[in-house]
Amino acid sequence: MQIVILCGGLATRLGDLAKDTPKSMVLIEGKPFLEHQITFLKYHGVTDIILCVGYLAEKIKDYFDDGKRFGIHIQYSHDGDKPLGPIGALKKAEPLLEDIFFTMYGDSYVFVEFNTVYSYFTNHRYPALMIVYKNKDKYDRSNLIVHNSKVTCYNGEKVKEMVYIDYGISIFKKKVLDIIPKNTFFSTNEFFSDLVAKKQLFALDVNKRFYHIGNPEALEEFKTFVSKTNR
Repeated sequence: MQIVILCGGLATRLGDLAKDTPKSMVLIEGKPFLEHQITFLKYHGVTDIILCVGYLAEKIKDYFDDGKRFGIHIQYSHDGDKPLGPIGALKKAEPLLEDIFFTMYGDSYVFVEFNTVYSYFTNHRYPALMIVYKNKDKYDRSNLIVHNSKVTCYNGEKVKEMVYIDYGISIFKKKVLDIIPKNTFFSTNEFFSDLVAKKQLFALDVNKRFYHIGNPEALEEFKTFVSKTNR
């Protein structure tokens, strides 16, 4: 199984906490956040990892190199001279991708049985599957409407039916990248909204909460989780 971690964005909401380092390299219990993600992925059998990098990418590369010392294989795809957004960065990584691959946000920590999701995806022959969580605005703003295992609205105007949130993990067939222009900034909103319009974005509900480090409050919450886990 292959996963792309989208870790090239600027950590604007973290302010001085990530002024001189990529958000994924913020230290938690002495290890970069990205290392916590990778440890979880390896435990679940995901060892083929592509890192989409941008801002201060050399700090990520210097620490993780090819991944060998972590027991995984890492390849890198760099935005280049201009930011491409997470989905523009994914398009640039296209030559490295297998026909089926996962994506994960570089600031999310989630709980997924990857083998189970992979089997579910391939058995249903979906083009795109998003893991979703009935968040009800508890841990972040809910941004999805899900109906009959299909995402029917992504990140639109807030309405009462919008109780689900993008959990941070999706799985795709490579052909869905055809809708993304090359070397162009392309947002997650544009990408997923296009898939919704084409009725190609399916949903799989999970019942365990997620963590993220997108803002200082969430970062502290994740630090508390890791501290308790390591006791």
